[in-house]
Amino acid sequence: MIFYIISIEPLGNYNALLMSNNRRNFIKKMVASSVAIPFSNFLYSSENIENRKKYPINFFTKPLDKYGHDFMIDTLKMGGVDGLDLTVRPKGSVLPERVEKDLPLVAEMAKTNGLLLEMMVSNITSDQTPYARKVLNIAARNGIKHYRLGYFRYNEDEKAKQTIERAKSQIHSLIDLNKHYGIQGGYQNHTGNYFGSPLWDLIGVLDSLSSHWMSSQFDIYHAYSEGYKSWLVTLEMIAAKIGSFALKDFTWEIMNGKAKIKKVPLGHGIVDLDGFFKSIKRMNIVAPITLHIEYPLLKEHDDKLSLIQKQKIIVTKIQNDVRFIRSKLRQYELI
Repeated sequence: MIFYIISIEPLGNYNALLMSNNRRNFIKKMVASSVAIPFSNFLYSSENIENRKKYPINFFTKPLDKYGHDFMIDTLKMGGVDGLDLTVRPKGSVLPERVEKDLPLVAEMAKTNGLLLEMMVSNITSDQTPYARKVLNIAARNGIKHYRLGYFRYNEDEKAKQTIERAKSQIHSLIDLNKHYGIQGGYQNHTGNYFGSPLWDLIGVLDSLSSHWMSSQFDIYHAYSEGYKSWLVTLEMIAAKIGSFALKDFTWEIMNGKAKIKKVPLGHGIVDLDGFFKSIKRMNIVAPITLHIEYPLLKEHDDKLSLIQKQKIIVTKIQNDVRFIRSKLRQYELI
């Protein structure tokens, strides 16, 4: 059993520490003579990421964006993921207007800590999106191979077919850009009034483009919530276009007579994750995984905890989801 001795300091002091790039100094300044907290499950479980090859587990950084890059990298290293699915968008971990300065720094921090940075999430929906060229150029130069596009929505101002044509036109405008910089785009299917939600619309557009520079980020959570029994059909139809997988879980709850999605840890919901892993094995679909944690990482009463105590809770939850994914990859002989 390993213990760190954690002192209780004002939160402002912890925020200041996050600006340091030296993790040893960060931990050192937290060590004092106060409360002992067991940390045996908090240590990074070192695993050679070169051996995971086909299905690296990347963490969608949205839940950690507010903490700063040091905290994010440190937390993900201890969480046992293979890499980052970095938010490079307005309000993201890296702002588009600062991509030239900030993204290389995050890339170097990830590399130094043994983490991959091969995926990112953007707000890019066409070659006319502000900073699109700069973001894709800098991303590709720093080793990012796949980016997620922003969304298109169905709306009352245009017919559904018009929305599909608009999405097709704007997605098409990115293909030459992607090819030029050597980075693949991916569109995520998302529950709601989004283009791509039913998947058949996205399948039609991707089929018409016939380019490996544009792909599907197949999200089993959203595919399952929109197609409880038919998701397998859409998976088969879009299989050849999949560039990445997004994993998360949910269950339904009834509130005021209406069904509502409740986001939960992997394996605690109703998404057919066994069917998913079994199917990608059968269909021989190989693609990187982005782990989305959208259930609360912290509870309201956790606000009073020190930053290091909060980090411990967050790391444990990430570790649990990573272990679940790796157990399924082993179970279905995908690694």
